[in-house]
Amino acid sequence: MTMTACKNCPLRQKSMFTPFTQDELSFMQSFKTGELKVDPGTTILLEGSNSPQLYTVLSGMGTRYKTLENGRRQVINFLFPGDFVGLQAGIMGEMKHSVEASTPMTLCAFRRDDLWTLFRQHPARAYDLTWIAAVEEHFLGETIASLGQRDAIQRIAWALVRIHERLKAAGLQKANRVPLPFRQQDLADALGLSLVHTNKTLKTLRSKGLAQWSDGTLELRDIAALADLAMIDPERPQQRPLL
Repeated sequence: MTMTACKNCPLRQKSMFTPFTQDELSFMQSFKTGELKVDPGTTILLEGSNSPQLYTVLSGMGTRYKTLENGRRQVINFLFPGDFVGLQAGIMGEMKHSVEASTPMTLCAFRRDDLWTLFRQHPARAYDLTWIAAVEEHFLGETIASLGQRDAIQRIAWALVRIHERLKAAGLQKANRVPLPFRQQDLADALGLSLVHTNKTLKTLRSKGLAQWSDGTLELRDIAALADLAMIDPERPQQRPLL
């Protein structure tokens, strides 16, 4: 299998990711050990496992989820191109949640043992990794705020705007449409709603001419109105590091 060289990485061409210096580019090429290609439904990392590898999503989408004691699955959030995966195992010794592919995915693989080399010898890259962890914490905090302070239609409007803008920044928008290959149940889980309530709310948004989600594609027909409903600014995602 031909591996994508870091200098040819398609994600580096996207404005949402901070540019590499030449030294960073050389280090990332040595840090990367290969690529993993998986089919939809593949478990990439398992809760409780001690994975020897870390990953960056090169293409495709996935879900992070926890398995409850009764066997049910609770979706935490979604994975998009450029997201870093496996830091929990790298720092805490084991994964505290699972990661599953929702579409065919390609992931850049890194040796977990090399993480300490990154911290010792490349402090700027280590800072980037810390920044990524802080952003994930911020997003989870925003999600909790949504669960506590927004009603169902506001929660779904918030999620659709945030997801749409993230995928748009990653270059996945075509004619105001972005791919959204997840199940309604996944969105319902992530937002603390029932499937029935989620379905009814999506129909309401469609009837209002605000959003259409069908056949794995999301179209926001009036993003300003949808953002206003969600009580947020439809801001472009902040430029972020790429590992």
